[in-house]
Amino acid sequence: ALLLAYVPRLPDADRRGGLRVANGSPRVAGGTRRRLNVFAVTQIAASFVLVAGAALLVKTFLALQAASPGFDTSRVLAVNVPVTSFGRTPAQTRDFYRRVQEQVGQLPGVDHAAIGSAVPWRDGGQFERGGFRFQIEGATTSDGNDPRAKMRSISPGYFAALGVPLVDGRDFTADDRDGAERVVIITESLARALFPGREVVNRQLTWTDPVMRFVGMSREPRRIVGVVKDIDDEHLIPGPVMTVYHPFEQQVAGGRVFVHTRANPYALVPQITQIVRTAAVDQPIERAATLDDIRAEVLTPDRLNAAVFGLFALVAVAIAVIGVAGVLAFTVSGRTREFGIRLALGALPQTLLRGVVASGAAIAGTGIVVGVAVGAAGARLAASYVERVQWPGIGIVVAASATLLLAGVVASLVPALRAARTNVVEALRAE
Repeated sequence: ALLLAYVPRLPDADRRGGLRVANGSPRVAGGTRRRLNVFAVTQIAASFVLVAGAALLVKTFLALQAASPGFDTSRVLAVNVPVTSFGRTPAQTRDFYRRVQEQVGQLPGVDHAAIGSAVPWRDGGQFERGGFRFQIEGATTSDGNDPRAKMRSISPGYFAALGVPLVDGRDFTADDRDGAERVVIITESLARALFPGREVVNRQLTWTDPVMRFVGMSREPRRIVGVVKDIDDEHLIPGPVMTVYHPFEQQVAGGRVFVHTRANPYALVPQITQIVRTAAVDQPIERAATLDDIRAEVLTPDRLNAAVFGLFALVAVAIAVIGVAGVLAFTVSGRTREFGIRLALGALPQTLLRGVVASGAAIAGTGIVVGVAVGAAGARLAASYVERVQWPGIGIVVAASATLLLAGVVASLVPALRAARTNVVEALRAE
């Protein structure tokens, strides 16, 4: 608003070096023309940054939306049933979730029901930052330090509910209870990182992180009984994850019910609520949603950013077109005498038309070059404050440049046609 309000100071007939009128014919001084050209170039440069940024955000949003998470999301319902230890013993808490899982799994249309500690994207990353340190017998690390991994608690059937296959070993069973042998399942990326080309099942894993003593986690060894495909429950575009899964009966945490169904998932919410209320009347039940809808909710800020920047880009292009057209129209009106003399001396109207269009293209081209330089400088500045800032690809830069160059040419057509239709007699008579 400040730029549009104060920068474009139009020529003043009373100000030296501005608009001069000779015998009723307006003329534009060279300094004024240069200032107007600079302003038009500034508009084009700002528009380029917005158009390129909007295109990058739209491209990023489409990539996020199209990325496959690696597990089923459309038919999986997640319901928060938080762990409430007040008034319950650990055995009663385990019995409560066991009964809820069994009864929900018996509902019509339900293929699998399971308990987990984290809902993908909603809870992922809230419990630990960078993971916890651990050791596995026979593991080799590049830096000699204990590796880190995230920790999740799940019940038998969790991987089946999300449609994630086991790579090696077995899933948890009802026998993996409190008091039985402590076991874990690890992700494929963790196994590959520590045991490339070697067997990892049946090795012993021990948590060594000092934090474990404060969260009540036992530091006794746990036998690895399986390897599962990676489940990235934090990022919309999945990447390699280092995660260790504990049996829910041995490490109660979180309290999330996952239901894989053939029917409408939301139609099961009243029945699940009734089952939970029957098992414990004071048990809270929260935020029932399919993983598809949770993912869409997480994508909402990206969708909003893409829409807002897209709107700003359209407004910027409109302002740039108006600016270029205004500068050229004003310049053409001040060169009426020149065009009349050139036509009288034999110049072709097409020559004048090409000249004015070339001026518009030159303004647009200069603005694009300035916009590229400003955008690159801005990206480098942002990279010092924000992680993983990337300059848009060559396709986005070319598309934004072509859009603004075309806008500059289109904006120059009207004043160009006016110049080509200059009446020689009237132009000379004005002198």
